[in-house]
Amino acid sequence: MQFRPRRSVLYMPGSNARALEKAKTIAADALILDLEDAVAPEAKEMARAQVGAAVKAGGYGPRELIIRINALQSPWGALDLAAAAAAAPDAILLPKVGSGADILTAAASLDRTGVPAKTRLWAMIETPLAILNLSDIAATSQRPGARLGALVLGTNDLVKETRADLGSNRHSALHWLSAAVIAARAYGLDVLDGVYNDIKDSEGLKRECLQGRALGFDGKTLIHPDQVAAANGIFAPTPTEVRLARSIIAAFAQPHNAGKGVITLEGRMVELLHAKMAERTVAIAEAIQAMGSP
Repeated sequence: MQFRPRRSVLYMPGSNARALEKAKTIAADALILDLEDAVAPEAKEMARAQVGAAVKAGGYGPRELIIRINALQSPWGALDLAAAAAAAPDAILLPKVGSGADILTAAASLDRTGVPAKTRLWAMIETPLAILNLSDIAATSQRPGARLGALVLGTNDLVKETRADLGSNRHSALHWLSAAVIAARAYGLDVLDGVYNDIKDSEGLKRECLQGRALGFDGKTLIHPDQVAAANGIFAPTPTEVRLARSIIAAFAQPHNAGKGVITLEGRMVELLHAKMAERTVAIAEAIQAMGSP
């Protein structure tokens, strides 16, 4: 199985041509070219054309490209989806997803227009209804042709809708965050933490990245290029983790351990499940190295 690093996923405003060009040099694992929140209503049409042209032209190297469209029920959603389909990015990010049916509707539209299977769908989890329906949304990934590849937390919208105060430790959001991770893991999906709003607070960003990694997130969505380095460093496997992972894989490959479910390594009991985890750790580390990313 191929694993793709998604440590740092940076939103870029689709209406800003200079930002779209600059994104080609930013060391983010993935870029979300945004047609929704970052774009004023009067600039929606221009941004749609600009983002489509940028994706088709390429030049973003190994970075994964995602187009976030406006909600399908909005005045711009259908046109956004059609334009994103024509550009065929790595993924299309659907906002305001409330149930698995929303995913299936978008997937059916992509199928009708012949969009290649490589273009996946990502779901924004940003409403109370989405939190209540996390299992239904994530389970859609098991439906043939659903294309669902990842969940993305929209913590700002969740704060607005719930009137919660996250404070500095996000205790009030722990249910949303953990529930999203559990749903994603239950159905083999990646899951990305929400954004950190204070661009100048580097320590706060690091603290939230560390919390997100501890909760099980694959990476963090970001709003500024200066946040990329912290996310890349914190969500990457450490050298110690990679060394241990390689040792576990090598140990289970030894002839005398063939068929064993449990072995002893460096004084620790190691199970086959640890070998599977080790394989993912090494695969992610190698993918990061192949990208030439810090």
